[in-house]
Amino acid sequence: MKTIVEKIYQGQQKDERDEIIKRAGEIIKNGGLVAFPTETVYGLGADALNEEAAKKIYAAKGRPSDNPLIVHIADMGAIAGITETIPKKAGIVADAFWPGPLTMIFRKNARVPDGTTGGLDTVAVRMPDHAAARELIHAGGGYVAAPSANTSGRPSPTDACHVEADMEGKIDMIIDSGSVDIGVESTILDMTVEPPMILRPGAVTREMLEALIGRVAVDGTLISDTSTEAPKAPGMKYRHYAPKAKLTVVAGEISAVVEEIRRLCRERMKEGRKVGIIATEETVMKYTQGNVKCIGTREDESTIASHLYGILREFDSDEVDCIYSEAFEADGIGSAVMNRLMKAAGQHVIEVK
Repeated sequence: MKTIVEKIYQGQQKDERDEIIKRAGEIIKNGGLVAFPTETVYGLGADALNEEAAKKIYAAKGRPSDNPLIVHIADMGAIAGITETIPKKAGIVADAFWPGPLTMIFRKNARVPDGTTGGLDTVAVRMPDHAAARELIHAGGGYVAAPSANTSGRPSPTDACHVEADMEGKIDMIIDSGSVDIGVESTILDMTVEPPMILRPGAVTREMLEALIGRVAVDGTLISDTSTEAPKAPGMKYRHYAPKAKLTVVAGEISAVVEEIRRLCRERMKEGRKVGIIATEETVMKYTQGNVKCIGTREDESTIASHLYGILREFDSDEVDCIYSEAFEADGIGSAVMNRLMKAAGQHVIEVK
C-alpha cells in the first residue's frame, strides 16, 4: 500500500482543503484508515461503527484487540447516537471542555461494535478541538475511532513525520498539519461510576473537573501486562510511549536528582554505552556529559508535555543505549507527563534524597 500524505495549512485555498477532507472522509466511509491531527496527538482514524475497519486499526498499530478505541465526534448531538444514557454531570463537563482534550466513558448502545470497544459494554467518546479533525469526522460519517497514530507501545506522534515513520505503507492517508499543540493524550474520565473517575490524566485536570462537578476520583492502579482484566481505557494495561532504549526516571530533590543522573551517566559511559539525558531549562547546563536534551521549563510544565514524545523519538534516531530523565511535579498537567514517563519507563524509577 502506498500511503498518501496531504498537507493542510493556514492560508490554504478553501477548495484545496475541502477536497483533501472530502477524499479522506471517503476513505473512512469505505473502511480505510486516515491519520489526522488533533490538539493532543495525531490519531489513526477509521469508521467507529464498522467492526472490520476497527480491526484494521489494531493490525496497523500492532495493538492488542482488548485495548479499547476512543470514538471521536464533531458535535454534541452525536453522543446520544452511541450511548445508552448521558449522566447530568457529563453534560456539565461537556459544556465546559468540549471541544477539547477530554474523553468521557459512557454505557454504549448496540450501534457500537465490540471491535471498537475491546469487547466492553462501555464506549470512550471525545470531541477534539482541532478544526481539521472535526471536518474529517463530519466527512467520514460522524463517528471516527482513533487511537494515536503510532506503532503500539512507541511514543505517540506529535508531528506528521512521526506518523509517516511508523505507518508508511500500512494506512491509506496522512493529513499533515505540522506539530500539535498539547503533546499528550486526552484526559479520560469514566462517567459510568460515582464519583466520576479519571483513568488517564491529561490537560483537563482533576482540579478543573472538581470545580464543576464536585468530587472526582483518580484510578491509582495500573493493570500489569500479565493481567487478564480488560483495560477500560486506552493506555491502562500495556507498556506505552516507550523509546527503544531503556528509560529510567530519577525522582527526588532536584539537586540530588541531577547529581545521581550525572553519576549514572559517568558509569554507563565507562561501560562504552551511549547515554541520553532529559533535562529542563533550569538544569540543562549542569550536565556536561551524555546526549542532553532540554524538554522545557518547570515554570510551565505544558512545555514539557508538548516536547516529551518528540524527544523520546529523537533519542531513537540518536541510537542511545539508555536514557535517564528527571521526574516532574505530579499535579496539573505534570500528572499527565509523569503518567506517560512512568509508562514509557515500565515503572522503573530511582528515588534519591
